[in-house]
Amino acid sequence: MINEVIKKNGVTYGIILGIILALITATIYAVDLKLFVSGWIGGLTFVIYVVIGIVLLTKTKKDINGFFSFKDAFTTFFITTIIALAISTLFSILLFNVIDPEAKTTISELLVKYMAETLQKFGTPAAKINEALTKMKENNPFSTVEQLKALIFSIIGYSILGLILAAFFKSKSTQE
Repeated sequence: MINEVIKKNGVTYGIILGIILALITATIYAVDLKLFVSGWIGGLTFVIYVVIGIVLLTKTKKDINGFFSFKDAFTTFFITTIIALAISTLFSILLFNVIDPEAKTTISELLVKYMAETLQKFGTPAAKINEALTKMKENNPFSTVEQLKALIFSIIGYSILGLILAAFFKSKSTQE
């Protein structure tokens, strides 16, 4: 069984982080769709994720008031990740497929333009650029299926972060 503190904190922080991620998406949507292709927004989101993860694990370790194993630390972070990313993905699916399907077209065009500029900066041959852009245009990253695929990759990526944080926050064993 999962410790009640781990479950409670994981769920609570998952909901908080999910709402924060959805609010970031809503704010970007309301302010300027061009921000969806901005690298610093992704970096800022990652920093928020790390900070909340650190606060979550610090609080949980303190609340447990005892031995905080690697498994417990990772489980806490993983519960938060699953809930937060599910909320965020559900919000994005609703936003881009129900509320404003035209926004995904605009963002897709911005992504193609951004990719073309980036590839040109790196001196990629024109034929390779055209090939990459053709593939991008065939793909709809905002469809429900593609967002669910992205959810899986996000869970994997953030789980790696969770493993790192769990290693840092676990209690030291008495044998060390």
